[in-house]
Amino acid sequence: MVNITHKSSTLRQAIAVGVLKVSKQETIDAIINRQVPKGDVFEFSRAAGLLACKKTYEVIPDCHPLPVEYTAITHEIDGLSVIIRVEVHTIYKTGVEVEAMHGVAVTALTMYDMLKPIDDGIEIGSIKLEKKKGGKSDIKYAYPDTVKVAVITCSDSVSRGLNEDKSGDVIEARLQKHKLTVTYRKAIADEFEIIQQTARQLIADGYQLILFTGGTGLSPRDVTPDAIRPIIEREVPGIMEVARDYGQQRTPYAMLSRGIAGFAGETLLMTLPGSPRGAEETMDAVFPYILHVFRVREGVRHN
Repeated sequence: MVNITHKSSTLRQAIAVGVLKVSKQETIDAIINRQVPKGDVFEFSRAAGLLACKKTYEVIPDCHPLPVEYTAITHEIDGLSVIIRVEVHTIYKTGVEVEAMHGVAVTALTMYDMLKPIDDGIEIGSIKLEKKKGGKSDIKYAYPDTVKVAVITCSDSVSRGLNEDKSGDVIEARLQKHKLTVTYRKAIADEFEIIQQTARQLIADGYQLILFTGGTGLSPRDVTPDAIRPIIEREVPGIMEVARDYGQQRTPYAMLSRGIAGFAGETLLMTLPGSPRGAEETMDAVFPYILHVFRVREGVRHN
């Protein structure tokens, strides 16, 4: 089963459609007039389809158990065909396309089972995904190739060459995943003045996104948020609220991070934890969604 623990829960929707064809008008009439010996075809098949959506993970090995929070099943008669449409919603880390298609399949099979005593020419036609929404596929990226990015590691030991810059590596790898290129990267000491000087210089140099890693905790040398806060002109508190919430679901110590984020002019500054895991989780929590801020700043509406 695919690991989805790094993903964030979002509203996911899917609509699937399938076709059941009968061989004679008498079968359609029996369905409409509720004269099928086994019972009301629409109601029985709808109930079966609802159950199928909820239990998809039990019969499809790689599907994750997820909360099915809305399901609608409709039947539409078109000549000798019955068009089955299943819509499924969830707020979770993965989509519900398979749940919707499984619902269509079982709805159609239930109808087949109920109608076969009166019609031996029934066929189940194509089952396909008609529409889906939610997840990364819906994110409107902010022209990634135009965002000028810098990554700064605030660490005495890394700046002296005593330790590897693992957090910087993690951040750069995550940025590359979202088609962002780091054009400036440096390790500096945990010094208030040096951090501020570095930030101001990068802003002056036209960097649009500056990620600081390290110094967001509670030790005496953790001064990164304190140095960056006076530079920020417009704080965006929701960014780090999301990051801390994401981290808190994975470790009880995430609440101790003092990371902040906000704009100085046209530059977005973010302060991430110094541990590789903390940096990785913060990146997973806010990217690629955070790129939307650059569209907003340019006045581009999200469709």
